[in-house]
Amino acid sequence: MEKYLIDNNTISSFFSALLSETAMAFIASVIDETPILSVITEIEALSWISHDKTKEQTIKEFVADATILALSPEIVAECVRLRRSRKIKTPDAIIAATALVHDLTLISNDKGFENIPRLKLIDPFTL
Repeated sequence: MEKYLIDNNTISSFFSALLSETAMAFIASVIDETPILSVITEIEALSWISHDKTKEQTIKEFVADATILALSPEIVAECVRLRRSRKIKTPDAIIAATALVHDLTLISNDKGFENIPRLKLIDPFTL
């Protein structure tokens, strides 16, 4: 069974209903399982500020229900390898390394993740 790592832009697009009906259904099915997030995505999601406090609460509850993958020596080593081999921001390298180390498919529309060897990637905007 395929397991997925959800990026912050996917969370934002899902909870703002910006995705196609197919993508919304797919993300909902991924979330129905225990959603998996990188610690970086947890930080990004919980840092989001909205005038709509209900939406902020929804995000807090979503993160609280998620499995958060912390930094490990293996993720750090993979992150360093990625940063030495390509131009990639540290937070993105940590997210990509987390997906690679845990053999997860990353759901993101961030173009910075394209062409990373071995990284399985789904852009929700293409569903």
